[in-house]
Amino acid sequence: MVESRQVGIDNEKVMYTDYILYSKKINKYYVGFTTDIKKRLAKHKEGTTFFTKRARDWKIVYFEEFESKKEAIIRERKIKKLKSRKYIELLVENKLRR
Repeated sequence: MVESRQVGIDNEKVMYTDYILYSKKINKYYVGFTTDIKKRLAKHKEGTTFFTKRARDWKIVYFEEFESKKEAIIRERKIKKLKSRKYIELLVENKLRR
């Protein structure tokens, strides 16, 4: 099966990024995906997302890039499904492989 890839301005391939944010203030991680990590982080810091509006000190502590949206969603769901802080911390510490 051939998978289509989005093309952005100037015919650049759109990359999909899974990311993990951390807030020291509330000692929590947040897992998500986006096509523009800088803009998405700004939105989280502005408090426009339900979960992340509880703090404004979010930092990107981990990310993975994918060529397809499908791959990014599958990976994001895998991380979220585990519901494991320890797994997330091992990812962040770069002690686990994808």
